[in-house]
Amino acid sequence: MIRTAECVSPKHPDKMCDRISDTLLDLYLTQDQNSRCAIEVCGGNKKVFITGEVTSEAVVTESDIRTVVHNISGVKDVIIHLNSQSPEIANGVDTGGAGDQGIMIGYACRDNEQYIPQEYYLSRELNKFIYFHYPYDGKTQVTISGTSLSVVCSFQNAPSEMLEGMVKGFFSRFPQYEIEDLHCNPAGDWNIGGFEADAGLTGRKLAVDNYGPRVPIGGGAFSGKDSTKVDRSGAYMARRIAVDILEERPSVKEVTVQLAYAIGYNQPLQASAIVDGKHEVIKGYDLSPKGIIDFLELKQPIFGDTAAFGHMGAGFKWK
Repeated sequence: MIRTAECVSPKHPDKMCDRISDTLLDLYLTQDQNSRCAIEVCGGNKKVFITGEVTSEAVVTESDIRTVVHNISGVKDVIIHLNSQSPEIANGVDTGGAGDQGIMIGYACRDNEQYIPQEYYLSRELNKFIYFHYPYDGKTQVTISGTSLSVVCSFQNAPSEMLEGMVKGFFSRFPQYEIEDLHCNPAGDWNIGGFEADAGLTGRKLAVDNYGPRVPIGGGAFSGKDSTKVDRSGAYMARRIAVDILEERPSVKEVTVQLAYAIGYNQPLQASAIVDGKHEVIKGYDLSPKGIIDFLELKQPIFGDTAAFGHMGAGFKWK
């Protein structure tokens, strides 16, 4: 089969918005672990707009927020418009229910040591490798067809000749593949990126945040949301269950977990897994929002790190 996945660098406009949202979430959680946040960021044309809801005992000033934005993006022109959580939503969450309805997908396979699809794994690891040398706006894309690869790599401030050498050097680690097509800065070398060149928005790189386009996603974004929002915590738990099944059963090759919740209710409406094509009901886990938060320790300020290079297979407790 022919399969393709992409990855974007932490300086991509959408990823900077994700990183700002999650770094602000961490700022609130550092002072108040029960903070309720749903922080959205839009950036472009050297401006950043922050909106959403925050209910917290933490003291976070506009100056604190502007510092986070500037440290991540270099932008100083920031508009802030944050409200508190809707009391109707808060009532359902206060009693232990889910902070929203939603569908969450977890996935694990044996393609590599990170248990993620190989095309996504290669694209992400290549992006990390290039970003280490060129920490700017950039994208990578890898297409696998048998043992043949087609690779696209576009990075700000990186000469195409240098990128070509780095891509070939990176894939020398994977002698099982041969690069058939290589496109580095195919539209030409470029030096204007980030919010100067394009607009960004929190939650717009969902496939990059999850498993790439091979695996379906529930539809909910992660960044900026505290873990009472099950579209985040439920997706993390679904991933953990998928990895647990894979590790507990050496013969299994692929697991897809599906969870579904209703706002205000503390148990999932669906908790099932497809294990090598066979359906199973998930048992033995506390899948209430509180149970997930406690098990995965999701009240800690750990989320800024999740927004850079994907949330799954990146060394977090949900694996």
